[in-house]
Amino acid sequence: MTQLEVPLNTPHISDHKAWKLKDYFTFNIDHKVIGIQYLVTAFAFYLIGGLMAIAIRTELATPEADFIDPNLYNAFMTNHGTIMIFLWIVPSAIGGFGNYLVPLMLGARDMAFPKLNAIAFWLNPPAGLLLLLSFIFGGSQSGWTAYPPLSLVTAPIAQTMWILAIVLVGTSSILGSLNFVITILMMKVPSMKWDQVPLFCWAILATSILALLSTPVLAVGLILLLFDINFGTSFFKPDAGGNVVIYQHLFWFYSHPAVYLMILPIFGIMSEVIPTHARKPIFGYKAIAYSSVAICVVGLFVWVHHMFTSGTPGWMRMFFTISTLIVGVPTGVKIFGWVATLWGGKIRFTSAMLFAIGLLSMFVIGGLSGVTMGTAPFDVHVHDTYYVVAHFHYVLFGGSVFGIYAGIYHWFPKMTGRMMNETWGRVHFVLTLIGTNLTFLPMHELGLQGMPRRVAMYDPQFISLNQLCTIGAFILGISVIPFTYNAINSWINGEFAGDNPWESLTLEWTTSSPPILENWEVLPVVTHGPYDYGQIHDESSSVTEAVS
Repeated sequence: MTQLEVPLNTPHISDHKAWKLKDYFTFNIDHKVIGIQYLVTAFAFYLIGGLMAIAIRTELATPEADFIDPNLYNAFMTNHGTIMIFLWIVPSAIGGFGNYLVPLMLGARDMAFPKLNAIAFWLNPPAGLLLLLSFIFGGSQSGWTAYPPLSLVTAPIAQTMWILAIVLVGTSSILGSLNFVITILMMKVPSMKWDQVPLFCWAILATSILALLSTPVLAVGLILLLFDINFGTSFFKPDAGGNVVIYQHLFWFYSHPAVYLMILPIFGIMSEVIPTHARKPIFGYKAIAYSSVAICVVGLFVWVHHMFTSGTPGWMRMFFTISTLIVGVPTGVKIFGWVATLWGGKIRFTSAMLFAIGLLSMFVIGGLSGVTMGTAPFDVHVHDTYYVVAHFHYVLFGGSVFGIYAGIYHWFPKMTGRMMNETWGRVHFVLTLIGTNLTFLPMHELGLQGMPRRVAMYDPQFISLNQLCTIGAFILGISVIPFTYNAINSWINGEFAGDNPWESLTLEWTTSSPPILENWEVLPVVTHGPYDYGQIHDESSSVTEAVS
């Protein structure tokens, strides 16, 4: 065996056995094509959901309902949340990065079930189309939680389309998760030990198990709601003996773990970006890996903290307060590991690293507010106020979206063979950081002062803080422009990246950029860990070339 030489800056783009542009619009079973299909489709829905957010914040710049019709406001509010969760963060974090990277990181040629993988992706565009077409019938207006009895009486056709869309997305999630579990457990290259598996793969494994356990419960609740709306059943109709609290249990049993479905893959991205750009071994590899599994397990026992004001008995409040606080422990382990990795590292402040460091600060703010809301006495007072909106967006925008951006800047050279422009990347980061804090930080104060969420009209005493939030939302909207320009222009005209521009040690960087159809001419053989920066003689490769 000979050491595999990996050129760092050679102008090489693999043009043999390469997919053409038209192949990305077809039923393609290559995991790399499917990953990019997920990412591009999810970003298109991100733009749509973002436009809805701009409309919402424009309405909230004044206390009166003077920009859009209140019913349309409710529909925008419902579908903004739905699109951002089910068609942007989850598909891009799990479907996009997961599909593209997991086989490459494991030394596999493809996912375990390629056709099933393609089917999982192609369930998403019809789901998005159903949501958009529902506006013909007024749009779902019950909020993204679809609580009955409100969801039983407002815009029934649109609500039915909303339910069908979520069931399609949930089916996609189940199929994709099954594929990930089998691929990670069964298809890593034989020379890779479990303590050499990249932390991103550990995160995807935990995420997939969590999705398999929780998603069917949401599907059951939504199907029962569908029957109540259309077929005269009364599972959740209180005037006919139904129980609306049961729906809340079914919904939140999935929808709180859904937070971890959105953030666990991002944690995996952080664990790849930080050691690479700090040129330092990850601190606490096993602790970070096992903490993903711990979040998966404990995350199934925290859902009732969303229901502290729903007549929850005292003993249940106490149990779920404790479990909610416990789930913060493995998350803290990850934060500590990343900070310790940064400490003393030779940090390269690339765009990917800037977004990773930004995520650290944003997620800590969101996590601290989450701990406060996990305690029943405090949550009772801020429930359904803008304090919840602030927490939710610091976790999911300051967390998940910052992480998605970090991942795109980090792996864009591998996906396209070209570098993104760092100057535009820094402009994008600064605008996003300012916009995020200006939009969501004042919402904490709005919530503490008592402003309810999901309303188009509010007391004039809240106007100043709301106008700050609206200015921030417009800055966030503007921040997407340099990113979009940078991504498109770099894909076409960017500087050639070479196969491993970051001198990374994980397996995906040992093949060409972009990778050939089956990833490697000869499968790699792992010779050291994925984060052994400064501990091996040659940092340009983590494999030796296998004998055919």
